[in-house]
Amino acid sequence: MEESIHNIPLLEGIATTRSIRRYLPEPIPEDALRDIMFAATRAPSGSNRQPFRFMVFTDTEKSKQVKALIAQGAQTLWNFKRENDGYDAGSGVVEDSPKTRMANTMENYVENFADVPVLVLAILLRYRERNPMEGASIYPACQNLLLAARAKGYGGVLTGFHGFVEKEVRELLELPENAYIAATISLGKPAGNHGPVRRVPMNELIYADTWAEGAPWAVDPDGTAVLKGR
Repeated sequence: MEESIHNIPLLEGIATTRSIRRYLPEPIPEDALRDIMFAATRAPSGSNRQPFRFMVFTDTEKSKQVKALIAQGAQTLWNFKRENDGYDAGSGVVEDSPKTRMANTMENYVENFADVPVLVLAILLRYRERNPMEGASIYPACQNLLLAARAKGYGGVLTGFHGFVEKEVRELLELPENAYIAATISLGKPAGNHGPVRRVPMNELIYADTWAEGAPWAVDPDGTAVLKGR
């Protein structure tokens, strides 16, 4: 399998796996999809139970139905967020501001969501009452999936769009009662480029033995993209 994966060092992949919301109109070949989903199945989980399941939707009729349903949820969430977070006020009315660019990206994303090349539902099979630690048995698998997509030249983003149409999705897919939909992940060939993710400087996030005091060795590597203007 190693020969089919791009030669991207692991740490470089982690530092450049952006949220990709614009895709070229082309499918993900089954061999690439297999490698991406294989990586998801290698993730750790509580007691190694592997209670995660993934449903992968491509271009079948049922896949198109699921995509269309969740596209409705995507639009609902974005409409709420756009108004609630003031995307049309302040710097949101300034052309080419970060806020405006994000709004434009999201608008394009939700408008075209029904046509994403691949849609994945990450599902946790609950084997006990809901608990605050259960995410540890599903979200590492989601991150493995996104990192593998990056390695194969694809990209994606994890969302909660299904939450607004979950009843309809569950009925369409006939999911069992203990199947909790933890995330919706879209995947495809990026219309743009991967690149350094922008994050808060390490020194603001990593402490040594004194709370809120950055560890002296927590220095971002050269070339790291830093998030400014928080």
